[in-house]
Amino acid sequence: MREIIFDTETTGLYPLEGDRVTELGCVEVFNMIPTGREFHALINPDRDIPAEVTAITGHTREMLRDKPRFEEVAKDFIAFVGDAVMVAHNAPFDRGFINMELTRAGLDPYPDSRFKDTAAMARERFPGSPANLDALCKRFDISLESRTKHGALIDAYLLAEVYLELNGGRTRALDFAGLEGTDRTVRYAPRPPRPAPLQPSSTPEERALHAAFVAEMGEARVWKRFGV
Repeated sequence: MREIIFDTETTGLYPLEGDRVTELGCVEVFNMIPTGREFHALINPDRDIPAEVTAITGHTREMLRDKPRFEEVAKDFIAFVGDAVMVAHNAPFDRGFINMELTRAGLDPYPDSRFKDTAAMARERFPGSPANLDALCKRFDISLESRTKHGALIDAYLLAEVYLELNGGRTRALDFAGLEGTDRTVRYAPRPPRPAPLQPSSTPEERALHAAFVAEMGEARVWKRFGV
């Protein structure tokens, strides 16, 4: 099944009060394994970015001033997502911002049913434990070395690993469930014949002694079934 793991960075917490998206990061997964396809965009929010947000994301208005606005990347984003399920950590937050931006751009928002929330999955699996992305990475021994700041694409890749673990980990990724009707026969490449057949390593005397030994076992001997 194709899914899109995604994350947003924003100017604040309130999409209906003027906060905007500043970064989009999306990772395509198929049966929960990243395919290598990704979508990433830095976005000009057309507004100031508070210092406390810059401390988290590293984004400033100056560095984003020459970046495209959301409406300029929206169609590429929609095309990348396609009809896949959209997976995010604290999905209601990201959904609110994505749908706000789509609406501002005159495009249809996504229905709630398109989204899957990994934070809710984590709280259900580990009740009472921290469910933020950092805590889950530590729980599953996922390296955070690449995460010096909150970056949408970096976080999407980290979340892809967390999502796999929340669904059973590497063992689940190797499961054949959902492949009914497909040919799962293991096939080996044919091996060419040896240039010269191997010669017996036993001597004629040894083979004669073995034949006499087997004959003593009678007609029920196992070797007889195989022509020995």
